[in-house]
Amino acid sequence: MPLEIERKYLVPDLGFTQNARHSTITQGYLFSDCHSVLRVRISDDTATLTVKKKISDMERLEYEYPIPLEHAKELITHFCEDRLIEKIRYLVDHEGKTWEIDEFLGANAGLIVAEIELNDKNEKFSLPPWVGEEVTHDGRYINSNLVKHPYSQWKIVKEK
Repeated sequence: MPLEIERKYLVPDLGFTQNARHSTITQGYLFSDCHSVLRVRISDDTATLTVKKKISDMERLEYEYPIPLEHAKELITHFCEDRLIEKIRYLVDHEGKTWEIDEFLGANAGLIVAEIELNDKNEKFSLPPWVGEEVTHDGRYINSNLVKHPYSQWKIVKEK
């Protein structure tokens, strides 16, 4: 059973990008609720169809399949309507782990989130100096929720 275990962190700025590999991603949601997601993703010139089911805040069942790029474009155009996420994904290696950092665009512009995939939910790892607050347990930062409630629409509460 394919299991995705990941932790998420906010990233305050793009200072980490100097040696980062990157790609442009568009992903559309064919279906999503609080437990399950059916997503189509185009990353540069490749495409995938992904099914996920939440087990816990850190763990999801994940089934991902390559599909023809033209099929992905048609699915996004005809089925995803306004349920799209656009982002630039940076890959950064840090102490033996590859971090995926998403710089969100469009209605989620200004949001930068780093993810690390783990082999076990109790696995120890080192935090890079450019990560900030952990948001693994905050559902607002899940991509399928960002489609429904974009970052630009969040009310920002300022301390007095």
